[in-house]
Amino acid sequence: MPAKSLEEFYRALTVARPGDAPPALMQREVGDFTVVNMADMMPGYASRPPMKFDRRSFYKISLIRGRSRVEYADQSVEVDGNALWFASHRVPYRWLPHDLNQTGYFCVFTDAFLLPAKGGAPLDELPVFQPGACPLWPLTDAEYAGIEPVFEKMEQEMASGFAYKYDLLRAYLWELILLGQKLQPAATPPAAHSAAARLTAQFTDLLERQFPLATSHQQLRLRTAKDFADALAVHVNHLNRVLRETTGHTTTALISARIGQEARLLLKHTGWTVSEIADCLGFADVAHFCHFFKRQTGLTPGAFRD
Repeated sequence: MPAKSLEEFYRALTVARPGDAPPALMQREVGDFTVVNMADMMPGYASRPPMKFDRRSFYKISLIRGRSRVEYADQSVEVDGNALWFASHRVPYRWLPHDLNQTGYFCVFTDAFLLPAKGGAPLDELPVFQPGACPLWPLTDAEYAGIEPVFEKMEQEMASGFAYKYDLLRAYLWELILLGQKLQPAATPPAAHSAAARLTAQFTDLLERQFPLATSHQQLRLRTAKDFADALAVHVNHLNRVLRETTGHTTTALISARIGQEARLLLKHTGWTVSEIADCLGFADVAHFCHFFKRQTGLTPGAFRD
């Protein structure tokens, strides 16, 4: 599933009246940004095909109100009311409205657009864009009313001639991200600067960088606990002990869970054969993959796909 580019998304954007141009896509020295009022988009939504489930090469923050379904990774969440949704390039997703009575806003942007506002650190380091984060939060009417003005100011600023509009838009975008992080359930992570925290973060980054698997010819490079320990230049027992302390799971369990998630995605959203999926995920043969998958899900790959 190659990531869909922002340009492809932008060309496919539906607006209210046939022949209308989409809202302006802001391009400056680096990065891209646009904000869309869903009231402008929904009148033409019924005439277009449903949104495809795939990965995009950009980030998206949506403030939604109505009845819809959000599918991301191997999760499916029904929305009945207000919600704030964060989507990143790492995780495939789609939004399926149950009717045209949808309101709200969304903005799409590249990592490069926001970099000047956060000192050059990648967005993937932020909690709301972590692979294991919950990217969708229900909102009360009061919370919705508190967030909506941020999108309204973005929409107004896009049309302004203010010399520093780009910096102001980055500030609004950063405000949305911080509001999302505030909504995220509180966790008790290890001390931010501890050696255990650093090693856990390095392991997670190595694991996630192997995904997505864009073609059936791609193969996982790191597959076992020893593979990761060697890549991190630590003893496998030390890595396992640290991950148990910081996550509550063994190295092998964390690797298996991520491979299992990718297997479910590939079975559900690609036409690859079971043999091709088994091969790219590093299994010696289909039988080993089927045994692994049934242990993870209780179903054979064929039954899951059906």
